[in-house]
Amino acid sequence: MLLSIRHVTHYRFDNPVAHGLQRLRLKPKPSHGQSVVDWHMQLDGVRFEAEYDDHNHNHTVLVSVLPGAAEVTITCSGSVQTADRAGIVGQHVGNLPLWALLGQTPLTRPGARMRALAGGFARGDDPVGMLHRLSQAILGQVCYEAGRTQADTAAEEAMAAGAGVCQDHAHIFIGCARLLGVPARYVSGYLMMNDRIDQEAGHAWAEAHVAGIGWIGFDVSNGISPDERYVRVATGLDYREAAPVTGLSYGAGDSDLCVRLAVEQQTAEQ
Repeated sequence: MLLSIRHVTHYRFDNPVAHGLQRLRLKPKPSHGQSVVDWHMQLDGVRFEAEYDDHNHNHTVLVSVLPGAAEVTITCSGSVQTADRAGIVGQHVGNLPLWALLGQTPLTRPGARMRALAGGFARGDDPVGMLHRLSQAILGQVCYEAGRTQADTAAEEAMAAGAGVCQDHAHIFIGCARLLGVPARYVSGYLMMNDRIDQEAGHAWAEAHVAGIGWIGFDVSNGISPDERYVRVATGLDYREAAPVTGLSYGAGDSDLCVRLAVEQQTAEQ
């Protein structure tokens, strides 16, 4: 499937920025079942500084906010060819060893509720089946509901609330999988919705590493493994390592963030 993507991130600052740096992880990964046909980034209010692949093999662009800027706009657009691989991404690549993806972070660290949930599972002879059952169990205990959690909500907090969004589902899955001795990571990306083109945010899911197969994706929120409608952009230990935009600024005061995203299937006529 050929997917067309347009992603606009716009910041408006209360006060002109004295100094600011932003790390952009916005270019999709070339990986098993996914190839980037073309990709363009337009920057307004910031200056390009450097680009590199980080330790998670994410293509990263470092930009500095222009002194005195009151607004910043980052516009990405392009097309990505995808295929349905039943969620299988393939073998591990990058500079981060698998054992590092067994360690918990403040966003994934289990508490009593997550430990009780994971305690009902064992790797056994069918680790893939176990992970699918874990995904189903999480969705059964934590319903999808926007507005109940924030970007810095930890997995155990979402479990206690009994509600959350895709980010929370991914963090809970990752924390429980690591408890069970399965390397797991967070994925940020895009999902083509069947009922609309325009969206207010990107999507997130989790991947777990199974010996003999490699990385497999699990979208807890939708109860499936990613198919050809999904585009992988960045991976990491948790949201903070895979977030599309991270950074810091001085002298800006508060800021308003507006995201506009459109994902659709591209036809030959387009």
